[in-house]
Amino acid sequence: MSWWRAAVLGLVQGLTEFIPISSTAHLRIVPALLGWPDPGTAFSAVIQLGTLAAVLAYFAGDIRRLAWAALRSLGSARARREQDARLAWAIAAGNVPIVVLGLSFRRLIETEGRSLYLIAALLVAVGLALAAAERVARQDRLLDHLGFWRVQAIGLFQALALLPGASRSGSTILGGLLLGLRRADAARFSFLLGIPAILGSGLFQLRALLESPLGAGGAALTAGLAVSAVSGYASIGFLLRFLRTRSTLVFAVYRVALGALVTGLAARGAIW
Repeated sequence: MSWWRAAVLGLVQGLTEFIPISSTAHLRIVPALLGWPDPGTAFSAVIQLGTLAAVLAYFAGDIRRLAWAALRSLGSARARREQDARLAWAIAAGNVPIVVLGLSFRRLIETEGRSLYLIAALLVAVGLALAAAERVARQDRLLDHLGFWRVQAIGLFQALALLPGASRSGSTILGGLLLGLRRADAARFSFLLGIPAILGSGLFQLRALLESPLGAGGAALTAGLAVSAVSGYASIGFLLRFLRTRSTLVFAVYRVALGALVTGLAARGAIW
């Protein structure tokens, strides 16, 4: 893969990772529209390390606070009762579903899971679910009010992101809304919850990517990671500001429209 193609895909990743429209779907659809080879699940996972860097930079204060609370809780019963410590350990446990299911269904995800028809169906399905959640969700709960079992429920929603088209941010925001979180808090929590999953999948796939014939070499991968980090940082700020005053409905409409477009193009053989 040339460095400029990797940079283009890094931009796609950064702009779509945190907005609930599915970065993995776009990393499959954009190359198909441009006539490029499918970069595959390995590249899609590794390029997320750039957007992980954006999360670590943007939420550095929150991450330090939660990590310190978790460490203190190891030796203190009183510290284990603090909200930050409970939230930190709940986030760790909340990533168990995506790890277990990802390892169990890895081959299926890397093959049939790349189908444009499946991606289109999930774009539409999660889009409709987001629109429905906007109508029924109470949105009266703050991030500090999340308990252990609510975090695990959102973790199950996050596992939907194993299939391209579902969207990790989209599915976790959906879960947060259904559990009563305000939009901005649901988005913020989706970023924090995704840190272990993104780090684990990226490192797991890094070796496979570098050894792959279609994999990005050092310079190309560096370009893709750098572009995804910068654009991802900007995307986080945009989404948090947007959701303070607006709903996710515009993203739901976009998902449904894109899903319909991809289905039509794939049926005509215009993309594959």
